[in-house]
Amino acid sequence: MKSLKGALIGAGYFAGFQAEAWNRITGARIVAVADTLPDRAQQFASQWNIPNAYTDAAEMLANEKPDFVDIATRPQSHLELVKLAAAHGAHAICQKPMAPTWEECLAMVKVCREAKVQLLIHENWRWQPWYREIKRLLERGRLGQPFHVAFHMRTGDGRGGQPYTVQPYFREMPRFILYEVVVHFIDTFRFLLGEVSSVFCQIGRVNPVIQGEDYALVQLKFHTGPHGLIDANRISGRFPVDLALGTFRLEGDGATIRLSPDGQLWLTEYGKDEVRHEFPTTEQGYKGDSVMATQEHIVNCLNTGQPSESEGEEYLKTVAVVFACYRSAENQQTVAPADWLIAK
Repeated sequence: MKSLKGALIGAGYFAGFQAEAWNRITGARIVAVADTLPDRAQQFASQWNIPNAYTDAAEMLANEKPDFVDIATRPQSHLELVKLAAAHGAHAICQKPMAPTWEECLAMVKVCREAKVQLLIHENWRWQPWYREIKRLLERGRLGQPFHVAFHMRTGDGRGGQPYTVQPYFREMPRFILYEVVVHFIDTFRFLLGEVSSVFCQIGRVNPVIQGEDYALVQLKFHTGPHGLIDANRISGRFPVDLALGTFRLEGDGATIRLSPDGQLWLTEYGKDEVRHEFPTTEQGYKGDSVMATQEHIVNCLNTGQPSESEGEEYLKTVAVVFACYRSAENQQTVAPADWLIAK
């Protein structure tokens, strides 16, 4: 398998998790990093053994000629950086959220298609080992026919006058908890149960110092039949936050599987007591080493030309549900993501 040469744009908080995982992947190497803050780019390069640091991403791509560009910047910059990567013939790996508007998301897909490069969204939540194990249980029929799925998120990092100390720019985001956080749960629900047919959503802001919403209640219906519920806020939970950010539950007509906040799975076969369900996991890396798993999957896709689970065009289905949630919250009506896409 070809060893791919990559360049990283962005040297912020989450980019560190990505750089750490790239250092453990044998099929790819990061040869340069770019960040508009020169000291941060150089410090990041030194920390993660990256040979070259730049303040100008275009200069980096012209000099380094990478096979792929890993974009770990804020969403408002994603379209222009994807265009830059495509112009240099490099595949684009882009952090979620994909982009602030539906039109920008479509443009990202279009520019990569026309340049004949892949657009792969770095969506690592579905790669957390507990969700991969739940998927295996579903495929083996251990839970029977699923009819209900729910995530109850509670984190306490959104309280007070200086919330979100790790990523303080969250305070200024006009759309927050759905756009930045609940998108993970929606994508994971899609991974487990298929496409969403309708949503009804309510949102609110508890902490007045931030711009966007920090509370959301989302009801979902899936084409395959189950109903779902996401109940999320970043006010009333623990801080530091739990590994899994809350509690997940999937109920089938044969058994229920529960994910506890510490990343453990608990299985209840009806008529029996709940028991701990053992599965392979690790404390290395980010949340069960899900960044590593995501990037290994991406490298394999880039080497084979196969689409990833979160190929840009495929990920539009997750984005459509998020924007449908906002439309529902605004109009207080049930919204079908497919109808919303057609309307846009």
